[in-house]
Amino acid sequence: MTLVDQARAVRENAHAPYSNFKVGAAIRTASGAVFTGCNVENVAYPEGTCAEAGAIAAMCAAGEREIVEVAVIADSPTPVPPCGGCRQKLAEFAGSQVPVLMATTEGADLTLTVGELLPGAFGAGHMEKS
Repeated sequence: MTLVDQARAVRENAHAPYSNFKVGAAIRTASGAVFTGCNVENVAYPEGTCAEAGAIAAMCAAGEREIVEVAVIADSPTPVPPCGGCRQKLAEFAGSQVPVLMATTEGADLTLTVGELLPGAFGAGHMEKS
């Protein structure tokens, strides 16, 4: 099963009763392990969890810390990129050259790198004292 297939499968578990916009994400780590996540909304909309954030949380809970590949899928007319917050979350664990495959349920896709999605990312180096 490909990474996008795993994202497609977990998308079906999304809890999106308010937006009706289900998203699935799958991330592969340096060890080869795959972690998935889906968006989870609640009545205090827009509070909730993005699919990418859920996959990252599962990865961290398993003790992994390095992302080497990402796939995100949604039922939309064009491939949907991660939101700004999730771009920063991905940049925390993925190098700027890590590919992010964005797909639609109808089969369209677009691949960009983490660096292309978040140029000029805020990083740990910015917190060093001079």
